[in-house]
Amino acid sequence: MAGKGIAVRRERDKKPPLPAPVAGGAQKLDRLVHERLRLGILSALSVGDSLSFNELKKLLETTDGNLSVHARKLEEAGYVACLKSFEGRMPRTEYRLTAAGRRALERYLDHMEALIQAMRER
Repeated sequence: MAGKGIAVRRERDKKPPLPAPVAGGAQKLDRLVHERLRLGILSALSVGDSLSFNELKKLLETTDGNLSVHARKLEEAGYVACLKSFEGRMPRTEYRLTAAGRRALERYLDHMEALIQAMRER
């Protein structure tokens, strides 16, 4: 029992929790978007119509395997669409941001901006 009393007092001594980043309650951070390379993919695709696999790889300075794994996770979530074709005999993979991907990125950015604002107000 004594341990609980101490914990309660210490809890009261702590700074108040950060305000919820979104009106109406706390929003969980989208872990799928939060990973560095996936955030990079979504961000790169958000400024243009589409990018090829090689363009993304060069832009994000990553390996074929890394890009492939992370792009597939975004594709499975419906955040990115993938179109495979051929240019002559060479395979070409194009990625574009879906409407769901754009919304997910915007939610993520809103969440991060709210956290930054909350920290500045402390």
